[in-house]
Amino acid sequence: MSHISRIIEKEITTRIRPGKVMLLYGARRVGKTVLLRDLVKKHSKRPLILNGESAETYELLRNRSIANYRQLLNNVDVLAIDEAQHVPDIGMILKLIVDEVEGIRVIASGSSSLDLQNKAGEPLVGRSSQFMLTPLSIEEISKTEPGIVTMAKAEERMIYGLYPELVGIENPREKKEYLEDIVDSYLLRDILMLDGLKNSSKLHDLLRMLAWQVGSEVSLDELSRTLGLSRNTVDRYIDLLQKVFVIYKVGGYARNLRKEISKSSKWYFQDTGIRNAVLRDFRPLSMRPDTEKGALWENFIISERMKRNLNHKLGIRSYFWRTYDHQEIDLIEETDQGIAAFEIKAGKAMPKAPKAFANAYSDASFNVINKDNYLPFLLNQA
Repeated sequence: MSHISRIIEKEITTRIRPGKVMLLYGARRVGKTVLLRDLVKKHSKRPLILNGESAETYELLRNRSIANYRQLLNNVDVLAIDEAQHVPDIGMILKLIVDEVEGIRVIASGSSSLDLQNKAGEPLVGRSSQFMLTPLSIEEISKTEPGIVTMAKAEERMIYGLYPELVGIENPREKKEYLEDIVDSYLLRDILMLDGLKNSSKLHDLLRMLAWQVGSEVSLDELSRTLGLSRNTVDRYIDLLQKVFVIYKVGGYARNLRKEISKSSKWYFQDTGIRNAVLRDFRPLSMRPDTEKGALWENFIISERMKRNLNHKLGIRSYFWRTYDHQEIDLIEETDQGIAAFEIKAGKAMPKAPKAFANAYSDASFNVINKDNYLPFLLNQA
């Protein structure tokens, strides 16, 4: 398949400036290295590209002196460091470089926001812009194929996800092996490296439980009892899973009613293929019970909407809405202009807004997203 342009590249391009660091976050294998090299190719005539996992990079950067960096970067206009979180004291190093090497522009990528933000964030306050690269979005893929193909492949992409390297793989068995390799060889390894975690079996069990509860409110107390871990440990593990871009949280929305639930959270996988790989379950939708079809469809739609928000820097705040008497809405999007509500249905049902919501938020819009109308919803057209 031909090269797929990343939407976020346009926004990043405006932030590559002398004396500034552009930080690019994202899970492993989502295309950070390819995007970084594309950016360098388009914006630099004299680049220096380093790999943060290489001992050679450490040797080049460990002498934290102005003279060393000026000599290293003499006649270099863009410094790019891939997997920069592996470089000790990377934040102080980059601060010194952009402060003391005239005209230098810096791009640094990382597969852990915890590592890279902790090491680069504070020293680079006021000197950096941050972006997050996700797996491919339906919007990005749709630009390379007819709309009828995008519609026809919706189920396949719900099952196997949208990691860039998967796009060129046709064989389902190879897709399955690729995803399982990511889960086994990269995802858990990266998480266990953070903070010296050692209990991989408990972490995997937690991932499986979250995968089964996609679209449902998650109780930390229930998870801790089932796993035999303290509530604080479960909370910490979930936080780490979010910081390596496996899952993300959607909280409860509440503003007008006492009976609205605001303290619960739902967790979604950033990529549904990873969710299915965690469960070792790649069955087609026709072989799944209706409740699981609905949960998978909901995760797919909400994750694609999340990508849209990140790619276009829309600044949308996302929630779900539920009352104690079980009136609920899958997705609430809040901006400075107000709120919009969306009910996500795997079938063709077109329910009305819950009465309590309609009464409390009369100015809010309400729409049902199903398989007939979902595409414009994901293509930055709605």
